[in-house]
Amino acid sequence: MAKTLKRTAAFTALARALTSGARGGPSIGARLAAVPRMVLASMRGEYDGGKRIALMAAATAYVVSPVDLVPEAVMFVFGLADDAIMITWLAGTVLSETERFLAWERQRASVIPGSVVP
Repeated sequence: MAKTLKRTAAFTALARALTSGARGGPSIGARLAAVPRMVLASMRGEYDGGKRIALMAAATAYVVSPVDLVPEAVMFVFGLADDAIMITWLAGTVLSETERFLAWERQRASVIPGSVVP
């Protein structure tokens, strides 16, 4: 059930991102520009997206790897279908995670650094 909800959330985020220009959400360009910052913040331990970034990297590696040619060679239609599903999931996840990261950046920018004085 939880995996289905995560998949549904990724596909919903993809649909929202593709139509967000009319609603004032972050553009695709802003989301893609946020990816390097998101990776760096995760590597520094500031942002908690490390596992999700690793899954996105693994999905990308699967789609572009020569190992992925085996399903296409054996079962042409099903081999292409697994690529289409993986790419759709990847796009939705990237868009969802970048939206989450951009919200995290906005929230973090609104915090004034300093210390609390009793």
